[in-house]
Amino acid sequence: MKVLIVGGVAGGASAAARLRRLDEEAQIVVFERGEYISYANCGLPYYIGGEITDKKSLTLQTPQSFKERFNIDVRTGCEVVSIDRAKRTVTVRVAATGESYTEAYDKLLLSPGAEPLRPPIPGIEHERIFTLRTVPDTYRIRAFVEEARPRTAVVVGGGYIGVEMAENLTRAGLSVTVVELADHVIGPLDYDMASFVERYLVSKGVRLLLQNGVKAFSPAPDGGVTVSLERGVLNADLVLLSIGVRPDGRLAKEAGLTVNPRGAIVVDPHMRTSDPDIYAVGDAVEITDFVTGAPGYIPLAGPANKQGRIAADNLAGIPSVYRGTQGSSVLKLFDMAVATTGLNERAAKAAGLDCDKVHIHGTSHATYYPGARNLEMKVVFERGTGKILGAQLVGFDGVDKRCDVLATAIRAGMTAADLAELELCYAPPFSSAKDPVNITGFVIENLLAGRVRQFHWDEVAALPRDGSVTLVDTRSPEEYAQGRIDGFKNVPIDGLRDHLDEFPRGKPVYLTCGTALRSYLACRILMQHGYECHNLSGGWTVYESVMGKAGYDFSPAHPCGVKIKTE
Repeated sequence: MKVLIVGGVAGGASAAARLRRLDEEAQIVVFERGEYISYANCGLPYYIGGEITDKKSLTLQTPQSFKERFNIDVRTGCEVVSIDRAKRTVTVRVAATGESYTEAYDKLLLSPGAEPLRPPIPGIEHERIFTLRTVPDTYRIRAFVEEARPRTAVVVGGGYIGVEMAENLTRAGLSVTVVELADHVIGPLDYDMASFVERYLVSKGVRLLLQNGVKAFSPAPDGGVTVSLERGVLNADLVLLSIGVRPDGRLAKEAGLTVNPRGAIVVDPHMRTSDPDIYAVGDAVEITDFVTGAPGYIPLAGPANKQGRIAADNLAGIPSVYRGTQGSSVLKLFDMAVATTGLNERAAKAAGLDCDKVHIHGTSHATYYPGARNLEMKVVFERGTGKILGAQLVGFDGVDKRCDVLATAIRAGMTAADLAELELCYAPPFSSAKDPVNITGFVIENLLAGRVRQFHWDEVAALPRDGSVTLVDTRSPEEYAQGRIDGFKNVPIDGLRDHLDEFPRGKPVYLTCGTALRSYLACRILMQHGYECHNLSGGWTVYESVMGKAGYDFSPAHPCGVKIKTE
């Protein structure tokens, strides 16, 4: 069997290596139009910022190493420009000579990846406007930073690459402004969780311009770039475009294979295209959303690697199925970690799911052991069943392991009750006896059982202040004095039972505290005295971060209500 693979990196290279492990006799040829067959594309921003110092470490495999270890014929600088499905051949153009030749196949696997979006903005071809997708892109940006010594940078787009580059350009000594058309950075996050990230970026010196778009680029008198926005003008020595990618489905479309309106190649669960002899994997393909079952597009390295493995299994005659992508990812921003898995609230509602959410304020490990840090979590679940649909986490330690547990829970179809029962590793340096994942299960179970009702930060403004409801803040007087929600009266939790006669009968009570723990305790007290109670999900911490009342406290973790801000 002769298998041709178009494109390397995550999908193509993993498919080639897996296929060789399964079939020593297969003839495997990999075509890569670029110079590099397998490289650490997720590590590219860190080389620019100086976190990774050895550029050779970005190259995971070379044509020579692939040949020596796997006996795979890798041809770099060779672009497959067309497919003749009837003859089972491809036409290959050699970049070095411009010559073309044909190569026959028994099976063909497409892994062309995706391309950075470059919209038709006037002036976009300016030499100081860069995109970051490949190793050569990285070298060009790094060389420009080292040789031209730019002082200012504008990053257009606040997605993963955009904010990673904002960090690394800042580390390289540049003053960075991020321009984002949406109302928050990092699309997989909801607005409320993104607020934590935005405040942290600003605290690190990154300027954010949200809900603003680029109208045009033009040469600046000093050789830089003038960036004309919908509102305002910026001058920059360097501009990075990071407004997303589009699947490179051109080759497949021209060959008559089925592609979706976005241009992504349509595949079945075996990674087969509409031609049974042609497979496709990676950032060029349409995927099935694991949670909703709907078609989607989630270009991530992890799924691309798995798809390559599954395609190789099927090429070798081993039935294997790709069960969908849930979008598990983690991001480093300076010292902060941001992780997501499954559906965010927007996506769950758009899919028509009957869902709710909880905000959990955990800690990385036991607070009495030195070094504990705050951990902010938002978990989306299905009403009625408590099935976990998605999670978003922000913090400084322990973020990835909690997200991995929740990603596994989603993959296994677990409910809140299952989270509550999980037996997770515990020792004071690593976690708490009740891990934040367990606490998530407890909170959702309490909601489903009617032990507490909740309301959210975006419902606070609509609460009546005419006395028809009772609004209570259960924090300490010191905390209350440093910032509070208008209309909420301070009744500290520890003296609540002494003030029950101050709560009018027959009026709903809406409660808050720093993290929703003390206000939950107050709800339980009041409900057992006959009051209807509602607890603010996430408490003052979420409300403060989203509404911009004051800066978020990024200091080490502390027990609820013990440490208060003194600035």
